[in-house]
Amino acid sequence: MQHDEVIWQVIRHNHCSFMAKITTGNFCRNPYNVTGVCNRSSCPLANSRYATIRDHDGVFYLYMKTIERAHKPKELWERVKLPRNYEKALEIIDKHLAYWPKLLVHKTKQRLTKMHQMRIRMRKLQLKTREKVMTLPRKEVWRERRREEKAQTAAVLDKSIEKELLERLKRGVYNDIYNYPVKEYEKILDSEVVPDEEEDEEEPEIEYVEDYDLEVEDDIEDFGGLAVGESLENDDGLPEDDDDEIDATDHKRVRRRFESANDKLVKDANKKLKKKARVLVEVSIQRLGILVELYINPLIEMVENDDIPERRLATL
Repeated sequence: MQHDEVIWQVIRHNHCSFMAKITTGNFCRNPYNVTGVCNRSSCPLANSRYATIRDHDGVFYLYMKTIERAHKPKELWERVKLPRNYEKALEIIDKHLAYWPKLLVHKTKQRLTKMHQMRIRMRKLQLKTREKVMTLPRKEVWRERRREEKAQTAAVLDKSIEKELLERLKRGVYNDIYNYPVKEYEKILDSEVVPDEEEDEEEPEIEYVEDYDLEVEDDIEDFGGLAVGESLENDDGLPEDDDDEIDATDHKRVRRRFESANDKLVKDANKKLKKKARVLVEVSIQRLGILVELYINPLIEMVENDDIPERRLATL
C-alpha cells in the first residue's frame, strides 16, 4: 500500500534523482512537476492525487493521477487534450478538477497561463528576422587565404610565360610549332583574324526592251476604216443633195459597223499581246488608242453629222 508521507521522507532526506540543489534553492527536474520546485505539495512522487499540464508538439494536455490506478503504472496518468482557446481550456480544467484541492487547481491554472504566454512569445519570435551568429574556424580561414595567394601568383606566372612565348613566335625564334596547346593556338588565331573587306555591291544590270509590237501597227494600217476615210476625203466634191437622202436607219447601221470594227480591232490586239508576252504592253495599248482616236472617232462623228454620202454607205 502507498503511503505519501513515507515516500516524501525518503526522497527529501535521503536521495532523489530528480532533485537539483542550487544556492538559491532546491528544484525538481521531473517533467510532471507542476511548479518545478522541490517541496511536499509539488512533488509528483509523494502525492497519490496529482494534476499537471504538459506540452506535446504545441498541443497542451491535462494529466491527472489518482490513487485508484496506483497499482497500474501503465495506466497511472489520465490525459485530456486542451483546446487552443485559453478560456475554454480553463473551463475544461474546472470541469475535471471540480472536487480536487483548490491549491492544486490554482497551480495547474498558473502553469497553463505561463505555457500559453510562452507559446505567444515563440510565435512572435518566429515572425521576426533575427541575425544568426556563427563562428568561423580560424584554421580554415587561414588555409583558404593561403590558397588564394598561391593561385594569384600562379596566374601571374602563367600570363608572363604566355606573353614571352607570343613575343618569341612573332620574332620568329621558333621556325615550326611543336606540341603547342590547341585551345591557346585557336585563341591567338581568333584574336588576330583580320575582318574581311566588305563586298562591293553589284551594279544593277541594264536591260533593253522593245518599244511595242510592230505587227499591231500593221494591222491597224490594214484596217478598212482607213480606206474609207481616204475615200471620204477624195469625194468632197459630191453634191450636197445626196446627203439629204440618207435615212436614219442607214446612220444607225453605219455607226454599229464602225463600233464593231473598233471593238474587234482592240480584242485582236490584246490577244496578240498576251500570246507574245511583251514587256511594254501598256505602251502599245496607249498607241493603239491614239490611232483609234485619230482615224476612227472622226469617222463616227461624220456619221452622226450626216456628212457621208449614200454611195459610200452602200460600200460599207
